Amino acid sequence: MRDKRPVDELSVEELEHIIAIKRREERQQSMKRMQRSGRVIETVSPAIPDPTSAEIYEPESISPAPAGVPAGHDPVAAALAALTQPVMPQSVAAPTTTSAPPAPTVPGSPRFEDAADRPAPIHRPGAVRQRRRVFDRLLLLVEVSAVLMIVVIAVNLVQAIGTLEKETASAQQLADENRRLTIPTVAPTPTIRLENVVLPGGHIFGANPQFNYNEVPEFLRARVQSEWIQPVISRPPQTSETALALIVPKLNLNATIVQGVDWEALKQGVGQVTNGINPGDDYGNVSMAAHNDIYGKLFQHLDELAAGDSFQIQTRTNVYTYTINSIQIVEPNKVDVLEPREGATATLISCYPYQVDDQRIVVFADRIN
Repeated sequence: MRDKRPVDELSVEELEHIIAIKRREERQQSMKRMQRSGRVIETVSPAIPDPTSAEIYEPESISPAPAGVPAGHDPVAAALAALTQPVMPQSVAAPTTTSAPPAPTVPGSPRFEDAADRPAPIHRPGAVRQRRRVFDRLLLLVEVSAVLMIVVIAVNLVQAIGTLEKETASAQQLADENRRLTIPTVAPTPTIRLENVVLPGGHIFGANPQFNYNEVPEFLRARVQSEWIQPVISRPPQTSETALALIVPKLNLNATIVQGVDWEALKQGVGQVTNGINPGDDYGNVSMAAHNDIYGKLFQHLDELAAGDSFQIQTRTNVYTYTINSIQIVEPNKVDVLEPREGATATLISCYPYQVDDQRIVVFADRIN
């Protein structure tokens, strides 16, 4: 059956086979044209099959030769025959090989008359292996990329979960603090000892001075504001050992002492931290504070004191003398300066520097009598 497929659908091997057939047909037609034109002369040689044709050419009858010439001998014809007669290759014994079975016919593939003479297609397993190797490497690269993407997504998910947990905890803490603010108390007295989180005396200088809430830790700021704006002051009752006056001869200062270091107490003068320590105790730190630039400026010149200077604290029954051993400038949150030291001691505190008030000046002294 004739193959009617267009040229574009044929493979390279099929096209080469068609070209070979066409060339053979052209050679056969050229040989026939040469025979018809007399360019090929028949010889008396035995009939030899033409490799390009299935016909056997028989020699034509030759006229008798003249006398003296052997019958059937024509020198011109013999010379032409020698020139035009094809040389037949000697038969060579083909090596005995096991004939390969014919290749299976694929349905729909073209069939030619000399398909048996067509060489079998050459398979190249090396090229196939190379293509498979490249494909395997590409597949491995895709798998590695997918694993890396999964790892990145997992890391981002863990980070997002951690961030969400922190935000949730912060929101919960803020909501809890706000709910606590709505709970009424039996006695609306301050429950936070402010001197445990920030040193006393902190304020914002100006025409309308006010307590500096920015020095309070952020997690306590709302609570401190609610409790210390209008606190109900409950000061301890005086005894014979309560400190009543502070005398600093070098600063020409003689001021009364108020129990407490809240905003209202420091408006009145020098305030004493209510830690239960009295000047006459054998052990403890009597701590006092006052403003340096507002409400009397009682501790304005506290930085003029030096080690070796002395001051007195007076009670109803006695006057106690203290000698200064050191002076420090510290941050507002360094509340450990209020802790007890060895023996009976006293500490004077004020904001620093003048009208800036972002630090504290602390005077340390020891009782000498």
